[in-house]
Amino acid sequence: MKILVTGATGYIGKEFVKHMQKKYDLIALLRKSSDVSQLNNVDCEILRFTKYQEIPNLLKNKKIDGVVHFASYVIGEHNLNDLDKLIESNIKFGTYLLEACKQLEIGWFINTGTFWQHYQNEEYNPVNLYAATKEAFECIAKYYTETSDLVFTTIKLNDTFGPNDPRPKIMNLWDEYSQTGEELNMTSGEQIIDIVFVEDVINAYEVMIQHLISSKKKTFQHKSYAVSSKEKVTLKELAQLFQKVTGEKVNINWGKKPYKEREVMSPWEPTELVPGWEQKYSLQEGIKISYNDMQR
Repeated sequence: MKILVTGATGYIGKEFVKHMQKKYDLIALLRKSSDVSQLNNVDCEILRFTKYQEIPNLLKNKKIDGVVHFASYVIGEHNLNDLDKLIESNIKFGTYLLEACKQLEIGWFINTGTFWQHYQNEEYNPVNLYAATKEAFECIAKYYTETSDLVFTTIKLNDTFGPNDPRPKIMNLWDEYSQTGEELNMTSGEQIIDIVFVEDVINAYEVMIQHLISSKKKTFQHKSYAVSSKEKVTLKELAQLFQKVTGEKVNINWGKKPYKEREVMSPWEPTELVPGWEQKYSLQEGIKISYNDMQR
């Protein structure tokens, strides 16, 4: 089976390609400006584009079965200079991709959404503009599924972590400060954290692929499913667990920073996880794998 992957140079996309390269025929669709050095040792064809209008022709003879869409511009708090990037990456690029799916009769599309679409656990209330663009893209997809045989499904993620993660995530920050011994000012740490180890995340996409190549694929049309941890902890509890598992000491000054204007104190409580998916790694196991000495 041939799968087109977007966002393959991002952390989750790269891990998906790395884990699925022996199972599927993978094609990474990337901008010409993208750094592909991290994909050098991965069995994955790379297609580069300069303009979105090139995408249908690039894919025309590839006989693609489905799309896994990770590409996104993620930013918690935007300013005026971020507007073009948010719209280009999260709406415009995806729309051209959907247009190509319709033209080329590609069968299925797994979109990546965010828990941030559900502030205060509401059906739709975007935490930030990034979340609003993700919701807008899902609305646009409705036109394409109504006018073609494309099956479009969304997997919504909250926090994720794993080994060799270059993103400025909280545990990476703690790891950095543990090495320098500097003091780190943080909020009071009462936020409840829903965070999932990367291999569990990748497994959720694999489970969804199997659903979308089955005879029941149409039952997943325009459905949204979540990847959520069994272990919900406060930020302060997560810091304690991190220090316990790694043996590192982080000098955190709790309560020295104010909460954001729309701080997510309690994550979205999804009604349905990816059907058939189960979390395999505990928080402790994931931290141990991600931050042991071999990963430094």
